[in-house]
Amino acid sequence: MYTIIRKSLLELVFSGSFMKRWNDKLRPMELVEVDKQGHKMITAWLLFMLSSRNLSLDERLRLGDEIVEGGLFDYFYRLVITDIKPPVFYQIKANPADYRKLTSWVLDQLRPRVTSLGEETWERMTRHLMNPVDDTPARRILLAAHLFASYSEFKLLKTLNRADDEMAEIEKSFVDRLRGLEDLPGVTDLLAGSESVLGRFAGICGHLRFQKRWSQTPRIPETSVLGHVFVVAAFAWFFSLEVGACRARRQNNFFSGLFHDLPELLTRDIISPVKLSAPEIADLIKAYENRELQRLVMDPLRTNGFADVAGRLGYYLGQETGSEFTAAVVENGHARAMSSTELSRDCNRDELDPKDGELLKMCDKLAAFIEAYTALRTGITSDQLTQACWRIRQQFHEDPVVAGVHIGALLADFA
Repeated sequence: MYTIIRKSLLELVFSGSFMKRWNDKLRPMELVEVDKQGHKMITAWLLFMLSSRNLSLDERLRLGDEIVEGGLFDYFYRLVITDIKPPVFYQIKANPADYRKLTSWVLDQLRPRVTSLGEETWERMTRHLMNPVDDTPARRILLAAHLFASYSEFKLLKTLNRADDEMAEIEKSFVDRLRGLEDLPGVTDLLAGSESVLGRFAGICGHLRFQKRWSQTPRIPETSVLGHVFVVAAFAWFFSLEVGACRARRQNNFFSGLFHDLPELLTRDIISPVKLSAPEIADLIKAYENRELQRLVMDPLRTNGFADVAGRLGYYLGQETGSEFTAAVVENGHARAMSSTELSRDCNRDELDPKDGELLKMCDKLAAFIEAYTALRTGITSDQLTQACWRIRQQFHEDPVVAGVHIGALLADFA
């Protein structure tokens, strides 16, 4: 069975934007599942980078596939069991018979939407979810990333819930479980927080949840930059499967999606009309982003033993090719830009470390379209949202196939 991406799968991924977290606690802001997943997978990437330093290419790619797929599978599961509080779920998980019953039901709910990814992916997902033991490097990395992202949320609401008797026990559980994973490279840095360069970087990436997209336009749901990058990354992974991308290419597309808006830590989410108002303004914003990114992110990483992390971020952000939305391969240690057609035809090989540009840009626009489309469907009347949907539809009506993806036909399903 081939991978054919459907509207229902895309909407399933986006549905985490509605899913509230910590909804039995006093919160300074709404915390939603899709934001947590973005922070989790960014953290998982950091731990993956450190754990794969001494691995062969094949071993590294195998680990990367397991981390990305495992993260997505766990997210799908979470979307279905949203109403089960964690303490209750952990009790169910501790009883193998009860857990298998629950998981069988979850898989039945997911099947209509997820089987479009192909039978092999569905079988891997079934095996992953039916065996919840965190006994592999990939699953332990995902567990550590999950705990760190959730603990980061906990810290936001900790001071507002001092009278809550559960808070001390919850915090102790996070810290104890993370300490139990300190044999993984990078976990000690995460626990050190801002005292560690890596911990500080992982922490500030979570701040992207504070930056709302479409900040001048009322929407339901409101979405943050952190949730948006996770949605773009998931879309990039799905479409990479659809076009038959090699392992390195699909992983690069996923992680490039996760980090494509990283510079907005420094500039906020600047709306397109401002960026496009004049070439000199766009150039000014880009230059400022690059300068501050080097000063606040890249240089501290390079000077504190994480030059490989900084280099990889630079590749995802297209620092050598001029844009994160430029297709590229790595040759002799340097990125080389090329067209999407050339990449698909001649460079879809793991050893070339390829990443797509046009496909990532298409996923970025598709995520924006679904944000606007969903808000309109929930009853929000807005010229900005209507015009955004029209512009994106029109663009892909005129150019319906992008990087091998029939995006025009897919958008036609959004009536």
